[in-house]
Amino acid sequence: MSVDEVRDGKSTVEATVHGMWETLSARDWDGLKTYLSQDCIYLDMPVGPAAAARGPEDIVKRLKIGLEPLASYQNFTGLMVSNGSDVMYEHREEWHWATGEVAVLQFVTVHRVEDGRISLWKDYWDMRALADNAPPTWLADFANADMSWVFDATDLV
Repeated sequence: MSVDEVRDGKSTVEATVHGMWETLSARDWDGLKTYLSQDCIYLDMPVGPAAAARGPEDIVKRLKIGLEPLASYQNFTGLMVSNGSDVMYEHREEWHWATGEVAVLQFVTVHRVEDGRISLWKDYWDMRALADNAPPTWLADFANADMSWVFDATDLV
């Protein structure tokens, strides 16, 4: 689903956020980029703003490190609260590795939507829930990944 298809039917901030998560759940990387503004900032709050990604291309590079190797990945919807441009979204993700490990991750995500695109994406979650359930090589695989996406957003978020 593209951002334009979401707009055609609903034209709301909430529909944009739901559409983006449905697209991410399908790991439709090109479709995901259509939901993100050119200067969108993405960061995992447990890691902090010094290791953010900026722009659709780098955000997808960042997300692929964790999600692309999975045997399956799914986002499950939850509570969404919006003030018109800012959205707080409580949801969960299930990560399944080919080696049999499974992690269920509880998230609260904050999005800002401007001009129909997500311009800020901050994920709050428990890194320990992932580390305790991921394959033993998970952290080393992440450390050896392409880190060209790293953007220091400390002064911007």
